[in-house]
Amino acid sequence: MSTVIEAPAGEHEGEHDDHPTDRKYVEVAIVLGIVTALEVATYFVEMPGAVLIPMLMLMMVFKFFYVAAWFMHLRFDSPMFTKFFVTGLVLATIVYATMLTVFEFWHKG
Repeated sequence: MSTVIEAPAGEHEGEHDDHPTDRKYVEVAIVLGIVTALEVATYFVEMPGAVLIPMLMLMMVFKFFYVAAWFMHLRFDSPMFTKFFVTGLVLATIVYATMLTVFEFWHKG
């Protein structure tokens, strides 16, 4: 004899109401596609490295956070998880930038 245990009425009804529709995911994909096209376009445009590198890094960071927010569902989780994620990312970025500076990556010479 099997017993089915049901959740109380209304307990799980609104659990997934905040999640986006398929249309929103298509919009996110379009935004990511446009930013990626801009990154690829920098290959064909002649510009100094002092402009190119920061511009590419900004686009990279934007895409990373956009993907993390939408596809890792950070927008829908507890704010505590987002704080842990961002804190770790900021610390990793500081270490990475420090190492680039130590090895004199930022300028040619």
